[in-house]
Amino acid sequence: MEYEELIVVTWLIAEDEADIRNLIAMMCQVWGYNTLTFENGQKVWDWLDRVEQGGVNIPDLVLMDIRMPGKKGNELAQRMLTLPQLQQTPIVLMTAFALSEREQHEMMTADGVDHILSKPLPDFEQFRATLDRVAQQKRNA
Repeated sequence: MEYEELIVVTWLIAEDEADIRNLIAMMCQVWGYNTLTFENGQKVWDWLDRVEQGGVNIPDLVLMDIRMPGKKGNELAQRMLTLPQLQQTPIVLMTAFALSEREQHEMMTADGVDHILSKPLPDFEQFRATLDRVAQQKRNA
């Protein structure tokens, strides 16, 4: 008897606005992804401490707000870049603030960010397509 291996895909979501965090988590779950959610940057930083110690499941994609209490998304991305477990994980940042081309370039080169999305976020299907594309590009890199 054949069986299909169940592949569990988890996306990490870090967003301090509860409504946005819950909406994104719900959309991801509808799309078939498990979610690991954090309400501020400090909690992600603490989770990264556990990642360093080992034994923690690594997400397949990271989606974080840039400006959160505790640590900013780009600071977290920079730390993730130093951890071997997360070096192949796509990182997408979200922001409601206008970033200069220089700021975006710096986040994408120095901090290891793969993509930056502006809020308000695009419609659900475009949002999913963007995240899937970024994840696929990182896997192919």
